[in-house]
Amino acid sequence: RRNCRGNPNCLVGIGEHVWLGEIDENSFHNIDDPNCERRKNAFVGLTNLGATCYVNTFLQMWFLNLELRQALYLCPTTCSEYVAGEGIPKDKTKVDYEPQTICEHLQYLFALLQNSKRRYIDPSGFVKALGLDTGQQQDAQEFSKLFMSLLEDTLSKQKNPDVRNIVQKQFCGEYAYVTVCNQCGRESKLVSKFYELELNIQGHKQLTDCITEFLKEEKLEGDNRYFCETCQSKQNATRKIRLLSLPCTLNLQLMRFVFDRQTGHKKKLNTYIGFSELLDMEPFMEQKNSVYVYELSAVLIHRGVSAYSGHYIAHVKDPQTGEWYKFNDEDIEKMEGKKLQLGIEEDLAEPSKSQTRKPKCGKGTHCSRNAYMLVYRLQTREKSLTVEVPAFLQELVERDNCKFEEWCNEMAEMRKQSVARGKIKHEEVKELYKRLPAEAGSPYDFISLEWLQKWLDESTPPKPIDNTACLCSHGKLHPDKISIMKRISEYVADFFYRRYGGGPRLNVKALCKDCVVERCRILRLKNQLNEDYKTVTNLLKITVKGNDGFWVGKASLRSWRQLALEQLNEQDEDAEHSNGKMNGNAQNKGESNEEKREEEEELNFNEDIVCPHGDLCISENERRVVSKEAWEKLKQYFPKAPEFPNNRECCSQCKILEREGEENEALHKMMASEQKTSLQNLFHDKCRPCLGSWPQMSYELYIVSQFFVEEWRKFVRRPTRCSPVSSVGNSALLCPHGGLMFTYASMTKEDSKLIALIWPSEWERIQKLFVVDHVIKITRTQAAGADPESALYTSEPQLCPECREGLLCQQQRDLREYTQATIYIHKVVDNKKVMKDAAPELNVSSSEAEEEREENKPEGEQDPDFNQTNGGAKRQKISHQSYVTYQKQGIRRSTRHRKVRGEKALLVSANQTLKELKIQIMHAFSVAPFDQNLSIDGKILSDDTATLGSLGVIPESVILLKADEPIADYAAMDDVMQVCMPEEGFKGTGLLGH
Repeated sequence: RRNCRGNPNCLVGIGEHVWLGEIDENSFHNIDDPNCERRKNAFVGLTNLGATCYVNTFLQMWFLNLELRQALYLCPTTCSEYVAGEGIPKDKTKVDYEPQTICEHLQYLFALLQNSKRRYIDPSGFVKALGLDTGQQQDAQEFSKLFMSLLEDTLSKQKNPDVRNIVQKQFCGEYAYVTVCNQCGRESKLVSKFYELELNIQGHKQLTDCITEFLKEEKLEGDNRYFCETCQSKQNATRKIRLLSLPCTLNLQLMRFVFDRQTGHKKKLNTYIGFSELLDMEPFMEQKNSVYVYELSAVLIHRGVSAYSGHYIAHVKDPQTGEWYKFNDEDIEKMEGKKLQLGIEEDLAEPSKSQTRKPKCGKGTHCSRNAYMLVYRLQTREKSLTVEVPAFLQELVERDNCKFEEWCNEMAEMRKQSVARGKIKHEEVKELYKRLPAEAGSPYDFISLEWLQKWLDESTPPKPIDNTACLCSHGKLHPDKISIMKRISEYVADFFYRRYGGGPRLNVKALCKDCVVERCRILRLKNQLNEDYKTVTNLLKITVKGNDGFWVGKASLRSWRQLALEQLNEQDEDAEHSNGKMNGNAQNKGESNEEKREEEEELNFNEDIVCPHGDLCISENERRVVSKEAWEKLKQYFPKAPEFPNNRECCSQCKILEREGEENEALHKMMASEQKTSLQNLFHDKCRPCLGSWPQMSYELYIVSQFFVEEWRKFVRRPTRCSPVSSVGNSALLCPHGGLMFTYASMTKEDSKLIALIWPSEWERIQKLFVVDHVIKITRTQAAGADPESALYTSEPQLCPECREGLLCQQQRDLREYTQATIYIHKVVDNKKVMKDAAPELNVSSSEAEEEREENKPEGEQDPDFNQTNGGAKRQKISHQSYVTYQKQGIRRSTRHRKVRGEKALLVSANQTLKELKIQIMHAFSVAPFDQNLSIDGKILSDDTATLGSLGVIPESVILLKADEPIADYAAMDDVMQVCMPEEGFKGTGLLGH
């Protein structure tokens, strides 16, 4: 039943059962019958490219509109020129033709749907031309509207009136918004076109009820009164929609996908709606002098309970036979008889907790809770139209059919060849498997079980035999690999190596004796380890007298048993993987083994008392003396461990370094005390000068970098832990030309946190205590009796204007190129703004606890405000490298935004659009994007396509949010929607495209 993997003589259950006995020839290949891909019924399916099922349903519905199909065929394109050869360059051929426009793609697609021999075709060319994302499911109703608008715009340029007006004739109707003044009776009418009627289904059970609500009167009263031009004042009025004309094809959109203001998302309404196969629209028309009886021709279904996922299918009636078909991407199913059957589609949807029971439907009526679009055709007694594919399109279809036939023939030939190879292999396996076992006393070979299984696997041709993975470091068969090898007869082995090649051959003499001996040694040590552990534990209790003992690390003694076991396991594993590690001696085999060796060195026994110079460490607290007997036991497991007799002296170099370290610590303490006494006010940050209010007692001040002061303070606080500061690095404040990078005004404001001001008396002491690379001085000059505000300030060295300008430009550019920065959204309630405290908060602490917290922060986890707002400083690429280096050393921001009530922080990027920010705000505040009024610094943010960087939104910005009240006048909102409907072409927008 199964193979015994530990037994090299077991040759059962390795895949031979597939070949034994009689075999059906279909099992010799894994190629499907190409005839399964041929067209099976009157219609051809469409491939789902990922999330394009909604496109496929509309394509099938439009294809079965014979008038639209015929008009598209009459539309002249470059396709006919290629086939006819008119005006085509000589180096071009008919095969070079590729559809270019949307109309050409639709023509070719319809021609394939009509006369292709394939079971389904690929619409990727059409989908790519529309710019649709195949991985994202768009709003199906929005797609229908935008595509109809695009198709009408394309066909309106044609000369043939049958082509030019086909969209208006088939799909376009007219209605009017009529507003009647209650005071004077004046009637205002706004005529508008429609391609589908959007019907609210909430609270309704029948389609006719939905249409009635769509046309019902609305009273305009109170604040919603209507301004009458005749009365020249606001008056009470009534408003309603009047249907003026209806198209041949009436599309009724059932508004199942609605926006939920509470959650900020769309949701699906799973309401049952009843509809009849015949729909009389005459009662709803303004003029009742015509026949408006419509017949149901298509039902578009959405399976699933969510508005953002699910699957789209279509039930469409064949206009020529009257039979109903279900179009489900590649699969097309003909309904039994000539009736529409929606029962199974309703069962597939997931039931909700508040699901209503399906109502009973009478004859000629249907009900559905998944239908989102109903298509009715004007009922006529005319004979059904016969549409012929034009010659130029038919020739392209024939070429595709020829390619399909060639593919079918290739697949059939491949199946035939696969069957022939399978029969040969069948005879080979039946013959060889009988002679595969090695008889007692006969020559044999070892061969990999994996290779034998691949030889018996009909799906993959066997590769040359490779036995290298079974070899040990001596080039022979490893004893641990016997479990994955099989012993076969020499006769079959000769055939295998002659037929498939490979090697090396492993015969009866291939087993490695050295590896067997090593394995036995390791097993004996593992068994002996427990006994030796007890012996060593007892020996460690004996006090060692004289100089007979040995020094052993205390840490090694605590874990020697575990180290020994790990070492034995590693030797076992290394021997198994043939890496040459024998008796504790490792041979490096590439970088991975080198890394492994370095890791092992950290765990080697008794190396915890070895100093960096390779001698005995000087700390006696880390080691102890053990007896000679205990050491000999330990040496059995760690033969390469360092050995230190009891009389061994400690490392002389370590003793010298220890004395020098003690002397250095004393010197550093004395140096820190002297510097602290000399610069006491600078250390405690007391009585510091300020450029904003220049001190009268001095006409000049000196400047050092704040980084120098912070590092110096760290040393003074902890002279034994921190390195002394020997120099004042003012070059970080200068440009490469030696000029100052800051203006006097900037040093009083934004750049004040980068510098430290020094009194002249302090500067004299600093020059004696430290090496100063550059002297930076600010001088104040004022004429006698002049106004103090007229004083002049000069710097030495002077400002470098070019480098200063470059630095400012780079800083502004960085503010426009940030990623993952924090901004704050403040919601305004009742037009009351809560102003944030914008005053900078100086957060300079000289306490040791604060400094300790800063020092203990891991690298990369500094002040989050600094990382978010000054991240650009780390990317500056100006020529002033020293200043950039100074900024990278971690200057902390001292100002932080203080969040107030009603405010939330969001992470944004500069290249993010305002529309994407509104979606973030919607999730944070539950305010729909079209109800959001945003402003920053008094400027209204209205361009949804603009990026935050271009709108001036920088890190730490505060954006004010004013939320509108929900719109009650839905009819007025419809007027706005009609005006704002995009007409420049299909853009592939998402669910929020409106």
